[in-house]
Amino acid sequence: MYLEIVSPEATLFSSEVDSVTVPGINGEFQLLNNHAPIVSLLKEGLVKIHTHTQSHLVFDELHAEIVPHNDDDKVLTLQINSGTIEMKDNKVIVLAD
Repeated sequence: MYLEIVSPEATLFSSEVDSVTVPGINGEFQLLNNHAPIVSLLKEGLVKIHTHTQSHLVFDELHAEIVPHNDDDKVLTLQINSGTIEMKDNKVIVLAD
């Protein structure tokens, strides 16, 4: 599936991924390939991006920091304050604050 993480300032991440775990307002949840369409609000917490390769597109603009999680090159994390997530047709868009 394709994941795009966008902030008001820049596109922070844009790549094919295996899964993404987000901090939903009712608890953390994970989206995998072929997940049912969903729109949800996000609260403060970590977005965990599970990539299938080490080649991923990461932007470190405007102090946005996407870092490897627990020394695993294939799991990246991004701290957000809040946001919205939409998944449809194997494309995930996270609008992050």
